[in-house]
Amino acid sequence: MKFKLHSDYTPAGDQPKAISSIVSKISNKYQSLIGVTGSGKTYTMANVIEQTQLPTLIMTHNKTLAAQLYSEFKGFFPNNHVEYFISYYNYYQPEAYIPRQDLYIEKDSSINEELERLRLSATSSLLEYDDVICIASVSANYGLGNPHEYKEMVLSLEIGQEVTQTDLLLRLIDMGYKRNDKFFERGCIRVNGDTVDIFPPYWENESIKVEFFDDEVDRISVFDTLTNKINKTEKKVIIYSSSQFIVGGKKLKIAMKKIEDELAVRLKYFKDNNMLVEHQRLKQKTEFDLEMMESTGVCKGIENYSRHLTGLKEGETPYTMFDYFEAKHKD
Repeated sequence: MKFKLHSDYTPAGDQPKAISSIVSKISNKYQSLIGVTGSGKTYTMANVIEQTQLPTLIMTHNKTLAAQLYSEFKGFFPNNHVEYFISYYNYYQPEAYIPRQDLYIEKDSSINEELERLRLSATSSLLEYDDVICIASVSANYGLGNPHEYKEMVLSLEIGQEVTQTDLLLRLIDMGYKRNDKFFERGCIRVNGDTVDIFPPYWENESIKVEFFDDEVDRISVFDTLTNKINKTEKKVIIYSSSQFIVGGKKLKIAMKKIEDELAVRLKYFKDNNMLVEHQRLKQKTEFDLEMMESTGVCKGIENYSRHLTGLKEGETPYTMFDYFEAKHKD
């Protein structure tokens, strides 16, 4: 779908000249749009997006301005994919150590479920659509998973597709979904006879119902998660993983081996320097995380291992939102 700007007014004053200048020089590396508060810079940007028809990343320095821009662009482009990507923490306490008290404070955080949904919605939209405007804060741009791995974890289902219910469930579990037949929430799947319900973590109020006939997909529906009312039927659906840090199969094994190798190096250092407390603490925590990865594919604070999970070398630039914009048109 093309970008279509909806507005009750047209460019006026210096806006037409600014829009024309920016559009004609869109291939230039740097351009500046200057104007006092209330001069319509956001509207000017919206016109540039409509004329260039390019997926757009808009970055700002804080969450407050990001929310304001998100609201404005949603109004300008109601039929396009305007996404919101900021930090999803309500509360974040980094790891800390107080030597005088020999006190280790474990990292603690509280994640806002709605902001997490919006983040996943942003990354999934970038890989599926061309008409995407993503509003992001600068701090949220870093520490993302490998977009190519994220793209590989996509599951496509269509009517008539031959797949067993068991294979579908195993695939969804590999993608980070959890089976919960009693409490159906985002990122969960539930089974009722020949039917599998899937609640994508990037959807707000709807879920997917996949009905089987023998070992074939017979019907695909989108239903209201709260009321179970069928809203529409689909011939095909695309399902994305439940996290940006999902790595499956052999690649997870490779990442875990690299984590173990680095752990061995650090444990030797602590032992050689008679740092027994640090040795024990690191060994216990890392081995527990590895056990969780082995059994569930994820662990608390999995972003700490992002370099190994994304396959990056030491010192290599981490993945950012820019890589997600490029990923759709690569591979």
